[in-house]
Amino acid sequence: MALPFACSFCLYRWGAKRLGVVAAEARRGVSFRLEEKTAHSSLALFKGDTGVRYGMVGLEPTKLALNVERFREWAVVLADTAVTSGRHYWEVTVKRSQQFRIGVADMDISRDSCIGVDDRSWVFTYAQRKWHTMLANEKAPIEGIGQPEKVGLLLEYEAQKLSLVDASQVTVVHTLQTDFRGPVVPAFALWDGELLTHSGLEVPEGL
Repeated sequence: MALPFACSFCLYRWGAKRLGVVAAEARRGVSFRLEEKTAHSSLALFKGDTGVRYGMVGLEPTKLALNVERFREWAVVLADTAVTSGRHYWEVTVKRSQQFRIGVADMDISRDSCIGVDDRSWVFTYAQRKWHTMLANEKAPIEGIGQPEKVGLLLEYEAQKLSLVDASQVTVVHTLQTDFRGPVVPAFALWDGELLTHSGLEVPEGL
């Protein structure tokens, strides 16, 4: 039996709306929290494990659960979700820190290393009011950006790219060519203040 026109129209609208939801979900990037078991003893997580705060003294290592995942020498923490494909965008509120690194790293990066020091992590670093790219302990300056309240990171796995984005202008400031060989995770290091992450975002139009 044919459906009444009004009912058919309702189903059409529901279907179109649902397709829009699916499309939005497909555009949405990786959603993650910071993984406490990877956090160096000088770091404390807050706001549902989406933020990280630096403490000069930190926790006594003897009071922390013993595990091989924790960074032992450097103030680093990794996210709890890996990326193996696709385009992903997340933002980081950076206004409360004057010295930090943000980027991505191999899941199995050495816990005795710091992100940016080896060739298995790709980061943007901020210190002394200047931005640099950092790979294998080599730095290159980035011009045209101060310290905004918030920055974005655009990860394009198949294209092998990681970009620093001015979140207020929604423009790419600098792009790093990467060499991903397996799963990578968002990675953070800081020696002052705090960082707050915002994930599960859609890739902004135009990026």
